[in-house]
Amino acid sequence: MFTGIVTDVGEVVSAEGAQGTLKRLRIHASYDPATIALGASIACGGPCLTVVAFGPRDGGCWFDVDAAAETLERTTVGAWKPGTRVNLERSLKIGDELGGHIVTGHVDGLATIEAREAITAGDNPWGPTARFVIRAPSALAPFIAEKGSVCLDGTSLTVNSVDGDLFSVLIIPHTLAVTTWGERQEGDRLNLEVDLMARYAARLAEARRAG
Repeated sequence: MFTGIVTDVGEVVSAEGAQGTLKRLRIHASYDPATIALGASIACGGPCLTVVAFGPRDGGCWFDVDAAAETLERTTVGAWKPGTRVNLERSLKIGDELGGHIVTGHVDGLATIEAREAITAGDNPWGPTARFVIRAPSALAPFIAEKGSVCLDGTSLTVNSVDGDLFSVLIIPHTLAVTTWGERQEGDRLNLEVDLMARYAARLAEARRAG
């Protein structure tokens, strides 16, 4: 389980394997290698991936993860290559602060950025805020609600507005600086995980209607 609060931005340094079967990725991060164990779960750009090897390096660590066929089909992982930067989050520990919302690391589908708008507030010394308009897959759009939570590329965000399968989010200067959101542009695809609570509520309502 995760919270959608990004704790590092890693960089893919190698990607080996065939698309549609299994891909092994090596990622450089600033985490202390002494805190990582084989089998640990790390959210990498949204998907929860398992550490299959790791070691120290200057400035932090490297770790390897395997992405199976379903992950390669449902997420952006299949397109990752050396140089790709990804938001990272370590798995939640009992007693940790739940700063975002409950995130499983199970990506539901791919969303697409339809527009990016820079919003400046006078002489704001902290930099611009960015508004993103995003299109969700039609099957997932009903799970996205105004003022609700959504996880995009591993980042917990609040939905500002909804119009059919379009929704918007505002990204503050800090988040633009410490995640991959500063790089995102119109046309980019995003790993989307809808709010777990919304999914269960919809399933319960469906069961009641069927009964």
